[in-house]
Amino acid sequence: MALRTEELILNMGPQHPSTHGVLRLIVTLDGENIVDAQPDIGYLHSSVEKMMEARTYLQNIALVDRGMDYLTAMSNEEVWVLAVERLAKIEVPERAKSIRTIMLELQRISSHLIWWGTFGIDLGAFTAFLWAMRERERIMDLFEASTGGRLHHVYFRIGGVNEDLPEGWTDRVAEFCDYFLARLPEYDDLITGNPIFQARTKGVGVLPLSTAIAMGASGPVARASGLSYDVRKAHPYEVYDRVSFDIPVRTAGDCFARYEVRMEEMRQSVRIIRQCLEHLPAGEIRSKVQVALKVPKGEVYARTESPRGDLGIYLVGDGSDKPYRVKIRAPAFSNLYALTEMMKGWKVADVIAILGSIDIVLSDVDR
Repeated sequence: MALRTEELILNMGPQHPSTHGVLRLIVTLDGENIVDAQPDIGYLHSSVEKMMEARTYLQNIALVDRGMDYLTAMSNEEVWVLAVERLAKIEVPERAKSIRTIMLELQRISSHLIWWGTFGIDLGAFTAFLWAMRERERIMDLFEASTGGRLHHVYFRIGGVNEDLPEGWTDRVAEFCDYFLARLPEYDDLITGNPIFQARTKGVGVLPLSTAIAMGASGPVARASGLSYDVRKAHPYEVYDRVSFDIPVRTAGDCFARYEVRMEEMRQSVRIIRQCLEHLPAGEIRSKVQVALKVPKGEVYARTESPRGDLGIYLVGDGSDKPYRVKIRAPAFSNLYALTEMMKGWKVADVIAILGSIDIVLSDVDR
């Protein structure tokens, strides 16, 4: 006689240690097999878009630092000032464009280091986290020296950047690039080539290309499934159209492919930084823009390639010094809901590996 089984509903969270924020996963199990997985979000909802409509364009730079993805403050500042500059038709000096690009790529490395270290902890490799924090600390020191802040900077300004780079800062960045590239082979020895790590990630949590596109996935998650798309190439901003870099793409669509894409992205970020340092122009760092800037009536959509993917802001101006409407297109939101397809058919033990591989930050999901 065949045994009859019943499905089990398992609540993972909302305080699970491997969720990189406050998330609840409602997982339907048949034994240890995952039948369905539904994210339950909203625990960090901040109404940041509505708050931005009550603040001036300048004040919102500090708000996007904190109200969006808190690990990528520079990326948040970039997409906001880019939207305002396009709507107000403000030109940015060439030196400021290069400085912004350097900062954005340092931020990308910093964000990917957090992911690499926490992903290692998720799968039991504690040493990875210590190494990642060691390298990230050097980036934080560079940020502090140039912006005064380590996590939240309020450094980008509408029309440029707040201050010029301090003396000797570019030499320190060049030194970091050499140091970091020399460390990456050690990362590969510790994690990438580890047979236990590969067993936990290869072939696990596969996201087919067609599903990735249908779910609106972007960034490393989509590129690991074979989508060769990067906003820095497709819609260049700052000086990305003047530097040479490759778009890391894999086709397996599994946890290991998402890992490989981010590892290669860090190498490409160093490549971009070095080119910006080599061709860093002299001159002004900011256009003359009024503090109480009044933006003309109109609407604009600006998009950038954040460490997590396609980050966009839809901005509507009404002629005042405050935006009329703001809508954020956060990459982590769409990437998170791709989990519903990634997890089906896998074991409950694979949940943490799959979740960690998409690198979500819940403040980027809940707005």
